[in-house]
Amino acid sequence: MTPETITAYMSDCTLCPRQCHANRAAGQVGFCGQTAEITAARAALHFWEEPCISGSHGSGAVFFSGCSLQCVFCQNHNIAVGKSGKIITLERLSEIFLELQEKGASNINLITAGHFIPQICLALERSKASGLSIPVVYNTGSYEEVSSLRLLEGLVDIYLPDLKYFSSELSAKYSHAPDYFFRASAAISEMLRQVGEPVFDDISGLMKRGVIVRHLVLPGQTRDSKKILRYLHETYRNDIYVSIMNQYTPLVQVAEIPELNRCVTVEEYERILNFADKIGIEQGFRQEGGTASESFIPEFDNEGI
Repeated sequence: MTPETITAYMSDCTLCPRQCHANRAAGQVGFCGQTAEITAARAALHFWEEPCISGSHGSGAVFFSGCSLQCVFCQNHNIAVGKSGKIITLERLSEIFLELQEKGASNINLITAGHFIPQICLALERSKASGLSIPVVYNTGSYEEVSSLRLLEGLVDIYLPDLKYFSSELSAKYSHAPDYFFRASAAISEMLRQVGEPVFDDISGLMKRGVIVRHLVLPGQTRDSKKILRYLHETYRNDIYVSIMNQYTPLVQVAEIPELNRCVTVEEYERILNFADKIGIEQGFRQEGGTASESFIPEFDNEGI
């Protein structure tokens, strides 16, 4: 990746399935809410990922501003809509990766970074040339273009994608993306092609390579959740891990969407876990009670930026 190549991508942006063709290099804002300038809201050790990602020292999480999906219930709403964050240079991003490694991070965790993939590729190349040696995690809502993900091949070790919806009706209603499942399932297939089956460190238990697919259970949508889990198990078996999450937190922006303005009940979550056991999902993660809280949403105060 070169600065000239980055400019070419940004001049007519088709990095995500929105295909908005914004000239972000000239300062136009894409559907993601961002220009070509890298914007991030937090870079710090993060302890709330799956145990094999956070470890005992924390994941080196870099939260990028903007998002190509814009879910109405987004748990990181302020940064997704671009209300939080600070513009940084590509050189500064490279430094941030190295600083997180120096702090003992288990990995570099790129959170909602799809709209900055070309810039991130060059920043990673420079950081690796300067001594970055810990695994790189790509943490995404999965509304991705396969061609864009291919730019990351050889630079990302672990993929941490969501699979939010099976139903196109739900994805249209809550994310304005009726093609979500089609796009996300293709993206996950490409991720697995790149990094292969899960590999863990024998001593620390940390993941070194592989794919963990996350599914956030939404209130009232256990039927859709079951379809997602069945699809993942029948398609990938033990080639991936599945993380079933109950941390959905209704924030202020869903106050006028009654069906989303509540937490997932214990009964709903248990129903999904029992279904996962019934169909034979063995490699996965589940969350204990108490995760549905705004206290689990980090402060986007430009720490580490």
